[in-house]
Amino acid sequence: SSVSLSAIIVALLISGLLIRIVGGDPIRAFSYMVNAAFGNPTLFLDTLVKAIPLTLVGLACALAFKMKLWNLGAEGQFFLGAFGACAVVQIHLFPENTSAWIMIPVMMIVGMILGAIWAGIAGYLKAKFNVNEIISTLMLNYIAVQWNNFFIFTVWSERGYQMTPLFPRNAWLPRLADFAHQISIFRGIPLHLGLVFVILASFLLWWILFRSKWGYEINLIGDNPKAARYVGINIPWNIILVMMLSGALAGLAGATEISGVVHRLQSAISPGYGYTGIIIAWMANLNPLGILPISILFGALIQAGHEIQPAGIPKMIQGILLVCLIAGNLIVHYRVNLFRKVQEN
Repeated sequence: SSVSLSAIIVALLISGLLIRIVGGDPIRAFSYMVNAAFGNPTLFLDTLVKAIPLTLVGLACALAFKMKLWNLGAEGQFFLGAFGACAVVQIHLFPENTSAWIMIPVMMIVGMILGAIWAGIAGYLKAKFNVNEIISTLMLNYIAVQWNNFFIFTVWSERGYQMTPLFPRNAWLPRLADFAHQISIFRGIPLHLGLVFVILASFLLWWILFRSKWGYEINLIGDNPKAARYVGINIPWNIILVMMLSGALAGLAGATEISGVVHRLQSAISPGYGYTGIIIAWMANLNPLGILPISILFGALIQAGHEIQPAGIPKMIQGILLVCLIAGNLIVHYRVNLFRKVQEN
């Protein structure tokens, strides 16, 4: 949308000004960041790998936000999804020689189920007791992270290190690099099957929100709860369902990241994907088909953060983007009227 585009332009101008104030060259810094993320096809595919979990958590946030449910717990649901995928491997649910065609779908499904349950807790509290979902989802984030840490540091620790043992190859999402012996140009390319999940999830969520009867109910509840209640829509039930589907998408993000990139459970599996997804959802105007392009932009910021010094510049740009986006939406949706009060004699 025009608001998002304006927010990006203003954020870049403010970021450039701050870089200049501290003695840096903003043009050179931005050029280096663009080159680090898009400089050649391999770098672009690396950026695309970063965009996969960002898109899934962005979809998770967009779905909940459409119904005015402020799910800020995608980070915790991401961690629970990663935990679920790891648990399938660690508890030896299948024999070691099990086909990847069985192992990987089960890992993804378990990750989605745990993400859905985690978000469903907040959804049930909202539907049954009208508990503020902002508070409940944020608090559940901390529990999820510490839950993972307990298993990483103790139960599943690899010889005392703060990580689990490496997954067997049948628990790795297929990557283009795996087919390098057949197609040589795929050598060293880490892009994995999660991209297919992203495309399918984006189109499915778009269809649900804009082409299905349930999507109409979700939009109506978000826009006018009184009208939705008047026409007989079960709002509490929809709150729980939407939160669970939102959590399932965030859980899928965690499962794909751990199976496609990290290949083990460790504490540093997310550079804040769940929180960045909130910004992405708003910048895409809650449109599922716009979330992947915006995620590529934020994936580029994460990719560039590994290459530039100081590494905090991409984080700074993200923060400024959020502030500009909020300011832009306030200007669009609210009109300020200036008037002078005249005292009566």
